[in-house]
Amino acid sequence: MECVICKTGTTKQGKVTVTVDIKGTVVVIRNVPAKVCSNCGNYYLSSEISKLIVKKVQQAVKKGVEIEIMQLNAA
Repeated sequence: MECVICKTGTTKQGKVTVTVDIKGTVVVIRNVPAKVCSNCGNYYLSSEISKLIVKKVQQAVKKGVEIEIMQLNAA
């Protein structure tokens, strides 16, 4: 897939770290599968992975933690 940001790179399957800061809670999720641009590093998440991240972030906010760091265990 051609990168929609830089228009010159192509994406390859890889792993990224996603950081979300919401409602006083910072969630860092490592080893997230994504398609990563070989030129600019922008990444694209599948809808399944995006939904899983939203769920993990909602759980962290509900627990009331300030900082949560986790590994993504996606099947």
